[in-house]
Amino acid sequence: MAQLPGLPTWGEGWIASYLPRSTSGDVLRGDAGRGARWWGQLLEGIAGLSDGNLNLLQDRINRQVIENGTSFRLPGEAQERPWPLSAMPLLIGDDEWRGIERGVAQRADLLETILGDIFGEQSLFRDGSLPAVLAAGSPHFWRTMVGVKLAGGRHLQTYAADLGRGPDGEWRVLSDYSRAPAGAGYALENRIAASRVMGTLYNRLNIRRQASFFSAFRDGMAAICQRADPRIGLLTPGRYNQSYAEQAHLARYLGFLLVEGEDLAVRENQVFVRTIEGLKRVDALWRRMDSRFIDPLAFDSQSAIGVPGLMDAMAAGNIVVANAPGAGVIESAALSAFLPALARRLTGEQLHLPNIATWWCGQPNECDYVKQDLDNLLIAPAFGGAPPGLARGRPMLGSELGPAAKAALIEGIARRPHDYVGQEVVRLSTMPALADNILVPRPFSLRVFAARDQDGQWIVMPGGFARLGGQDDIRAAVMGEGAFSADVCIVADRPVDKVSLMPPKVAIRRNPGTLPSRAADNLFWLGRYLERGEATLRLVRAALGGTIDADGGAARLPGTMAGLKGLLISSGASVSTKDEEEAARDADIRTLALAALDGKGSASVHRLLETVRSIGEGTRDRLSADVWRLLDAPAPLGHGEDAAALLNRATALQERFSALAGLAAENMGRTAAWRFHDAGRRIERGILACRLLRNFAADDASADDLSTLLDLTDSQISYRARYMAGLSLAPVRDLVALDPFNPRSLAYQVHKIGRHLGALPTLRDDGMAEEQQLLAIELGGLVALAKAEALGPNAVMAMENRLLALSDAIGRRYFLQGSETLRASHMILA
Repeated sequence: MAQLPGLPTWGEGWIASYLPRSTSGDVLRGDAGRGARWWGQLLEGIAGLSDGNLNLLQDRINRQVIENGTSFRLPGEAQERPWPLSAMPLLIGDDEWRGIERGVAQRADLLETILGDIFGEQSLFRDGSLPAVLAAGSPHFWRTMVGVKLAGGRHLQTYAADLGRGPDGEWRVLSDYSRAPAGAGYALENRIAASRVMGTLYNRLNIRRQASFFSAFRDGMAAICQRADPRIGLLTPGRYNQSYAEQAHLARYLGFLLVEGEDLAVRENQVFVRTIEGLKRVDALWRRMDSRFIDPLAFDSQSAIGVPGLMDAMAAGNIVVANAPGAGVIESAALSAFLPALARRLTGEQLHLPNIATWWCGQPNECDYVKQDLDNLLIAPAFGGAPPGLARGRPMLGSELGPAAKAALIEGIARRPHDYVGQEVVRLSTMPALADNILVPRPFSLRVFAARDQDGQWIVMPGGFARLGGQDDIRAAVMGEGAFSADVCIVADRPVDKVSLMPPKVAIRRNPGTLPSRAADNLFWLGRYLERGEATLRLVRAALGGTIDADGGAARLPGTMAGLKGLLISSGASVSTKDEEEAARDADIRTLALAALDGKGSASVHRLLETVRSIGEGTRDRLSADVWRLLDAPAPLGHGEDAAALLNRATALQERFSALAGLAAENMGRTAAWRFHDAGRRIERGILACRLLRNFAADDASADDLSTLLDLTDSQISYRARYMAGLSLAPVRDLVALDPFNPRSLAYQVHKIGRHLGALPTLRDDGMAEEQQLLAIELGGLVALAKAEALGPNAVMAMENRLLALSDAIGRRYFLQGSETLRASHMILA
């Protein structure tokens, strides 16, 4: 086997150091030979892939993560970070994994039974098996959920747990996740990135695949819906959520609609998604927001991201919400102290996966024990939050508290003992990780995921993801959030069958699916802002002299330069406030061009790139990875550039905008989504054509004005090919405004807009045109009847105003603003 950095330091027993061991330190039977073989094959394969350079392998993984668009956001941060993935996976044998699967399924069933009792008969409270304060003290307990009959009859459809493996090989549960378990998408993304880098190595290791888990989860959600072909949505808090990128990826992978609260409406105790075709019924929601926010009428009245009336629809049995509100009650650390006894009573078995030993301070004897043995325990909040003595609600090791901090903690426990738990300090086993081109041991925890299949049985994802500690300390309490994640590979003894989300037989359909109004809105304005950015760059290049000029590149005349400067100012590219406009008129062109690229103006390239990135982030489930990479790439900022350097940067930026336009033109399916995106581009391009005509094709326009107009509309070559004579006002006007064959002309944009609106759905059943269609017809007639000789500034302004009115009409009809009454009266219950 090829040698890797780090192996000589650890010696020949390195591989065995990662195998599960008994309390006596012996490698557990059955794992030694197989485990050594797996790790040996993995390391030999990695050595071949990286030529012994582990940093090269990690760089490939990092690039693949960025290529896939996998990211996350820390609380309080505006920008996302690339998802941290270690190049070294964690290998677990199939035999060992079956024990984990059995324990996770048992635990999920137990927690379901407890939830059913808490929100049902509450017999566990009455007979003293469970103190009632464990529910009442939880911020996730909702009294309104007591007695609610759930569609499907279950509170949990998904479940996750963090597991830790001790040095003796025993797995134990560190935490339960039942509200909106996060991370399954990251586990999938880890596998995708690692598989692409590892190539056939994973196949040779017989790694179990994850697709069957997601297929079973999707079938399980569909099975508890009322309709045979249900519409399922993933309810997200929005693009500023920490794991929004994961949610967008999961929605796309599973075929779910990615919806926010404002996308949904409740009518007659049924839930609908607002779409461009009216209201469409939703059968199930996989929620990824806290239950506190999902319905302001039932829970937090200040929530602005929920769906008013959702709980009424849920109580009526017309919508499945997974997981059910209130499921977070079982996440409390205090409940862990009672789970072993509850398991014996409710299932007649011991827990297959034991808890961390937990003492709830709400019980006098346990509280005394915690205070007496404080230095040997981990002290944590019983119900979340930040009780006195636990800064920011983080668990604290008693041994690491100073005298003052320890006194404050003891005082807090004395005042409100039920808010605290004491837990044993768990020591974790390690796995190999990369650091400075060598392999080093790092403690890890494992997040596992379970979901119900179509028969209501629990299926556990074969793998999950590992979180690696950023330091050598193997105590779970000090591992924090982990410096890296790692793919978790379940190694089978024989080749595994290939599994995908594709069912054996699918009926062919050409219906592109549901397009929510918010998505249409985002795509429309994404098109407009991208076109606006390209227009700003064309103005900058024209002002700096960087466009094709048929007359040999002569300098712009003062009148033409004044027109360019005026457009840079009036468009908002070079100024951000009205007060700046007057001073900007006396500025030199380099200053205006620099502001148009990097300034704070609403139409500056820097601001527009920020805007389109924000819009794209909110529509990520509908954008390809190539488009998102271009939107997400930071805009280069200049530092003291001269005019030539500014021109080069503007040219490079225009190539980026052109690449986005090309991806939309060639890669987007000709669906309603593409029509909205292209209509936005066409409206913005038409408005720009009108403004350029008013500035550079007036009755007294000079030859320099006309040449600049042709440059700005990319029509210079077309004009020269068509007219042998020099520049003339009427032919230039005709080419830029009225020629239906010039893709940059106003007439071409109006024609395309009309085609798009004619193909989009209408809500009228009488065959009459809607407002936006009438405006497009009127505008088309105005352009068709116009004569180039009479196309002065006033006539062009009339066309521009109609384009602006048309944009507003499209928004009123198809987008969320101002359309509630229209859609409510024209429901399409599909």
